[in-house]
Amino acid sequence: MLTLFNTLTGRQEVFEPIEPNKVRMYVCGVTVYDYCHIGHARSALVFDVLRRHLESCGYAVTFVKNFTDVDDKIIKRANEQGVSCDAVTAKYIQAYHEDMGRLGIRAATEEPKATEHIVDIIQLTERLVAKGLAYCVDGDVYFEVPKYPEYGRLSKRRLEDLQAGARVDVDERKRHPMDFALWKSSKPGEPAWESPWGPGRPGWHIECSAMSIRHLGETFDIHGGGMDLIFPHHENEIAQSCGATGKDFARYWVHNGFVQVNQEKMSKSLGNFFTIREIFEKSEWPGEIMGEILRYFLLSTHYHGPLDFSDQALKEAKNALNGFYDLFGRLAEPGGDATPDQSLSQGIDRCRTAFKAAMDDDLNTPVAIASLQGLRSDANKLLGEGLSSEGRRQVREAFRSLGHNLGLFQLERWDFNVRVEPASAHLTLTTFSPTTRMEERLTDLQIENKLAERIEAKKRKDFKRADAIREELRTLGITIEDKPDGTSRWKR
Repeated sequence: MLTLFNTLTGRQEVFEPIEPNKVRMYVCGVTVYDYCHIGHARSALVFDVLRRHLESCGYAVTFVKNFTDVDDKIIKRANEQGVSCDAVTAKYIQAYHEDMGRLGIRAATEEPKATEHIVDIIQLTERLVAKGLAYCVDGDVYFEVPKYPEYGRLSKRRLEDLQAGARVDVDERKRHPMDFALWKSSKPGEPAWESPWGPGRPGWHIECSAMSIRHLGETFDIHGGGMDLIFPHHENEIAQSCGATGKDFARYWVHNGFVQVNQEKMSKSLGNFFTIREIFEKSEWPGEIMGEILRYFLLSTHYHGPLDFSDQALKEAKNALNGFYDLFGRLAEPGGDATPDQSLSQGIDRCRTAFKAAMDDDLNTPVAIASLQGLRSDANKLLGEGLSSEGRRQVREAFRSLGHNLGLFQLERWDFNVRVEPASAHLTLTTFSPTTRMEERLTDLQIENKLAERIEAKKRKDFKRADAIREELRTLGITIEDKPDGTSRWKR
């Protein structure tokens, strides 16, 4: 039974779709004025894996992910380059598809653009004006936040606190400092469309409401995006959508955590900002291998928490994948004619059960990967005892089918001879200094590997080793919570 952490309610809940066996999901896409960075990759991958898991559970998924193709940043970039906004957005939409393709991220069912939905945006804005929830000033249309009493329920913020923290230079034409633009009057040289309020263009927040309602209906199952979108973007989406329709908007709100670089928030100002294509272009590893490494690395930490991008983490991901593909190479060798024994079937079944339980537990990919590491250990042991050709085929098929849900283990060839040196070393990532404390140096992937080792020790009934690993992590400030199904969670 799938459970998801719902930002709206602040708790993990059993997922129940509106329609049996069907899921409608909307995820905020990128504003196409520049190349995608590693943070975009994480968000895209999280919802790609959620979609894959939903499909593996038998749901027919309609997945909508938009492109914001009219925005201040796009206009600024077009003016800087002396080209049209359409030229800018076309370039970066193509780049987005190329970058996501390198990571094995499937295209959404629908990928609407804001500029293709101007009529929908105007009609939704008109509904809000007609209901008295929005007002026009000099060709600009604003949503009047105090008219929506439930404002702040997603971000858990109170309107009076937000008002107290509002900037002093707020637009004095607005009735309330937190009112936000639904429609912006046009300025010279900007793209514009005719509207009841004069020529202009949509505000950012209204675009996603209009596109999601058009493609998924007024109420749908899942709305997703990065944690940075919770406020104000998703909060404003809820206010304007529910205000216009009088219905619930999205039932489950799912948000992925930030990407950090050497435990600092990634930003251009800190010089630790890396685009996806920059990482691939400067990598020592072939493209398809780099794609698998990045994917494994991004899934090695639970989607809800922060993810630390570092030299060491990429190196660990490559080494972990080396272990899997070394096994796959051995499985491809001829075996005997004996019938696979019962322990093989039990090992595969145990892995499938643990894998699904982890994925059902709020998409816990680190624990899912740990279950695959357990199967790898079992398979290596069986190979040492002489595994039949049929048994080898069954093991490889188990890795392919389970790996498909993560987008891993589908490659036929793996280059072990490429230098095991992190691709990002050439991106001037700062490595850990010798004076850094151990708990700061221990990466999420290292912790997950320790947990996988502990699970294996418990399976062998080597409880002394299992307790030693727990104590080792405890001394590093990491606590482990054992769950009834045999899996574990950790926190710093």
